[in-house]
Amino acid sequence: MHASYARQQLAAAETASPQEVEGMALITAARRIAEAKQPPELLHALRQNWQLWTIFQAELCAPECAVPVQIRQNLLSLANFVDKKTIELLRAPDPTKVDVLININRQIAGGLMAKQ
Repeated sequence: MHASYARQQLAAAETASPQEVEGMALITAARRIAEAKQPPELLHALRQNWQLWTIFQAELCAPECAVPVQIRQNLLSLANFVDKKTIELLRAPDPTKVDVLININRQIAGGLMAKQ
């Protein structure tokens, strides 16, 4: 990553809303998965994405979560799917089967970043 790009990303994150930061994290994870061609890069990208989704799950399950119940349930179901798909890909890494995770991240990121 170029230093100037990294500085721009940090500056954007400092002024962004929490939803925009989450959206940026999802887009970054999607890009890393898309760019990973083979193990070990693919495995690393998948694990990072899985960690991100685990954080989302923890936040969605927190008693103080302000996300409406129906949306929270839908996101938790989606997170469950991400878990299962990630485990499948960690067992048998295949760059041709990661598009579903990339698309989920991009769609959720788009929704998070559009709510401004």
